[in-house]
Amino acid sequence: MEIIPAILPRDFKEIEEKTILIKGLAEIVQVDICDGKFVPNTTWPYKKRDQNFESIVQEDRGMPLWEDMDYEFDLMIKDPSVDDARQWLSAGAVRIVLHAESSNDLAPVMAVLDGLVEIGLSLNIQTSLDAIEKYKDKISFIQFMGITKVGFQGQAFDPRVLEKIKEAKEKYPELPVQVDGGVSLGIAAQLKEAGADRVVAGSAIFESENIVDTYRKFQRI
Repeated sequence: MEIIPAILPRDFKEIEEKTILIKGLAEIVQVDICDGKFVPNTTWPYKKRDQNFESIVQEDRGMPLWEDMDYEFDLMIKDPSVDDARQWLSAGAVRIVLHAESSNDLAPVMAVLDGLVEIGLSLNIQTSLDAIEKYKDKISFIQFMGITKVGFQGQAFDPRVLEKIKEAKEKYPELPVQVDGGVSLGIAAQLKEAGADRVVAGSAIFESENIVDTYRKFQRI
């Protein structure tokens, strides 16, 4: 099972600091991008649009440690646009997660991303698996949110997601499933048993006493 550390960045400095902590451990990191509209929380670059973001989008510089790890951007933004998609492509994404609830039609954004990155479709606990159907030929994986309050770390895991994983693996066996939110070491074991292929963990890794040891324990599940 793949373990993906997650960063919910207040600012660019936090991305720099946390990627250093997992250098040599993780091959890919997820950065949560929140616009304060789709979810109440606001993160970089919406919280503080700085020159770092402009330079990255213009490809004058890369994301921190981009030569050592890949980036997955989880776009928790309302009505993501074609321009949004192009910006995060320019930022060096290898995977981009779009949320089914963020727009009535994600097809135009997916068309821009198609063939250039892996596209993930994220579903909240309450969202029916039917939301996958119209995008199933465009996406590379499914992400289930394991929490009810999307956009915030450190929340309790909602066990209802275990059944959703099983349902998805039966209906869309060709699509890898990852779970984001509320993932601890104990929960990760349950998720693997339910059929999850990847887990995304933020506070469980970065707020642990020994990040290296904790990450290795996740890998041994």
